Amino acid sequence: MRWRGQRESEQIEDRRGLRVSGGGVALGGGGLILLLVVAAITGQNPIALLELVGGGPQVSVDSQPVGTRGAPADELGKFASVVLASTEDVWERQFAGRDRRYERPTLVLFSDAVESACGFNSAAVGPFYCPLDKRLYLDLSFFEELDRRFGAPGDFAQAYVIAHEVGHHVQRLLGISDRVREARQRLPPEEANALSVRLELQADCFAGVWGHDAARTTDLIEPGDAEEGLTAASAIGDDRLQKRGQGYTVPETWTHGSSEMRVRALRRGLESGDPDACDMFERRS
Repeated sequence: MRWRGQRESEQIEDRRGLRVSGGGVALGGGGLILLLVVAAITGQNPIALLELVGGGPQVSVDSQPVGTRGAPADELGKFASVVLASTEDVWERQFAGRDRRYERPTLVLFSDAVESACGFNSAAVGPFYCPLDKRLYLDLSFFEELDRRFGAPGDFAQAYVIAHEVGHHVQRLLGISDRVREARQRLPPEEANALSVRLELQADCFAGVWGHDAARTTDLIEPGDAEEGLTAASAIGDDRLQKRGQGYTVPETWTHGSSEMRVRALRRGLESGDPDACDMFERRS
């Protein structure tokens, strides 16, 4: 990616280095490892497990620690702000084409643990989006994990992670996530979980829409970048993660979809550039 010298978003809140008390039970390194093992064996979402351990607190936006606002000065921070700026440009065009206004989200950079309006979360759960405060949360050390642990190197692989979380923000603005949440409440657990997987696959597809639009309208994307994103999507598929953690897969407990499903969703967005092609609820994924 040709990201250096590109526009940087000011919608960054840098909380790295801030101490977090947490609204629930504090977990040490051993406790986090145990929690991740339980998540791998049962297939449960580690965020949900953390909420169970901590009592599932919700934190007022006003009570959260306040970090430094604006584009960071370090290399990884600047990269994240450039990617976020690119998603702003893409989705503002997409929304304007539908006579809607895009509301820019804030990207919160943190280290180790963070408080959001959705509760207290450890970096062990990975990047996430909180719909209650419309913020994306990212510990930049996840990029190293993506390369070293999951075998998915490259700056576009990292950008895909950010674009996926922005995809959840787009779902929030379009009312998709609210409709899915309401539908899940009326369904048995297995069907409700399958609906959540489709929501995640749509966020992958939306990430692809960003990549397509950015490649078409700017010089940010280079040849071969898309393959890095597809490699990352494959590396973090639920089936591959479960096989690594427990030696077998449990499809009914997937949270984001299999490697094949995630690759197919991301590719659909990359090839079409059309958010309407990302309707995972009317077609088989």
